[in-house]
Amino acid sequence: MRLRFLLRPGWLALTVVVFTFAVCCYTLLAPWQFRRDAEQEAQNSALTASFTAKPKPVAQLLPENAAPGQRTEWHLVSITGTYLPSAEVVARLRTVQGEGAYEVLTPLRATDGTVYLIDRGYVRLNDKSGVLPYAAAPGGQVTVVARVRSDEKDPKHREAFSDASTNGKLQSYTVDSQVVAQSSGLTIRSGYFQLDQQQPGVLGALPLPQLESGPFFSYALQWLAFGTMALLGWLYFTIRELRPGGALATERPERGRRKSVAEMLAEDEDEYTPSAS
Repeated sequence: MRLRFLLRPGWLALTVVVFTFAVCCYTLLAPWQFRRDAEQEAQNSALTASFTAKPKPVAQLLPENAAPGQRTEWHLVSITGTYLPSAEVVARLRTVQGEGAYEVLTPLRATDGTVYLIDRGYVRLNDKSGVLPYAAAPGGQVTVVARVRSDEKDPKHREAFSDASTNGKLQSYTVDSQVVAQSSGLTIRSGYFQLDQQQPGVLGALPLPQLESGPFFSYALQWLAFGTMALLGWLYFTIRELRPGGALATERPERGRRKSVAEMLAEDEDEYTPSAS
């Protein structure tokens, strides 16, 4: 029966590999790229809207201490309060415009008592990869306009620490309000707030992401194409094997078999050898 070749170990292994790859393309790789494309479009929309929208009070955009999300990321909010420089932390291993930097994170206590983590921007490294001196946060009550950002997450859950590179200041591996809360003993609401230029306490204002679509949509289409090509290739070779003379056939017709060199030489010798009379 021609379909018996489908049960051979080699063909079964090939079938498993092809279908596993196709399923991964359709259910994991392509959707992952589609999600990244959707996130990029949401970020672009939020940034574009923030260029013309007026800042909202933080309690209006994020009521009841709601955590920042895709709907509120990058929007501008205004916060009035007092900086708490004694709880300041610098985030290490940052890159700004292709050069190493630290980001300075200073809590700010709002007039209603809520504490927000303010990202005051970046400072460059010195010749020993330590943090360069920078201006202290202004004292007294200030009103800042900042962009809503979601906390970064450290998969290793490392705490803030200090060493000589930051002149005794605490440093962290991520910009995470809860890391600063743990190191300072303060109750800080989720998320952080990135200062724009010309705001009280800003250092080097962090550049905004570029408004570009990115390659994610085309990557998703490529994964769908790869999965389809794998299935079509498997189908092509399956149909070919079902026909007589397939590569996996065990019995081939003698008429279609090519003669070996030894057989052809033997036939030539028989032809030109004179027969005995």
